[in-house]
Amino acid sequence: MTRTQRPRAVVTGGAKRVGRATCLALARAGLDIALTYRSSADQAESVASEIRSIGPDCTLFRADLGASDEVADVGRRLAELPRVDVLVHNASNYAPSPLGDLGAEAALEHYRVNALAPLLLTAALAGRLAASPMPGGGAVVAMCDMHALGRPREGFAAYSMSKAALIEMVRCLARDLAPRVRVNGVAPGVVAFPESGYESTTDLQARYLSRVPLSRSGTPEDAAEAVRWLALDARYTTGEIVRVDGGRWLA
Repeated sequence: MTRTQRPRAVVTGGAKRVGRATCLALARAGLDIALTYRSSADQAESVASEIRSIGPDCTLFRADLGASDEVADVGRRLAELPRVDVLVHNASNYAPSPLGDLGAEAALEHYRVNALAPLLLTAALAGRLAASPMPGGGAVVAMCDMHALGRPREGFAAYSMSKAALIEMVRCLARDLAPRVRVNGVAPGVVAFPESGYESTTDLQARYLSRVPLSRSGTPEDAAEAVRWLALDARYTTGEIVRVDGGRWLA
């Protein structure tokens, strides 16, 4: 197929970790990729090169999803692509927010990146997604968090509230965009521990994994495979949140 004929996925925060794995999983399924990044230019170029070596094309868009004007601008630019069939909301702001240190701006930054930007980008691309000729129609997949489904973690109120808003967005837009666009979410437990800061130490990681029935963390590829399935194969599924947590929900 030509570049204008191939389906295309937009993946926010696609340069590293789960975003990178998601871009590669969708590229291997035959989709061109458009990925956004904020500051990881070198990693974004590396992912793009790997995608092109597989066969599909990859286009890069720099945007700070915490800035409303940049969200509006990247939404307009993405809507000008030849086609958009899949939209993956992967970019996320993740940090603890103990009440003693909580400030309004930090809390709002979680909300702007984790909930408001996905809503605005979906609205900007809704028409393109609805026009997708894919067998299951267009698809939106949001990267949520299993702890925001009712297993709250101490000290993460601002982050968890923003992810809870994202989960509600999935359910609302599943109705608003039906029947031409399916909207679902993936709710990981730990599929990639932070590389620095909170939970980057082995003792904190061991404490978390002690409550995971499978006794290990997942991988970015585990989350990416769930995204790929929801985007391409789950043609009669919408408004659902799929947990990828090694059974952590049960413990």
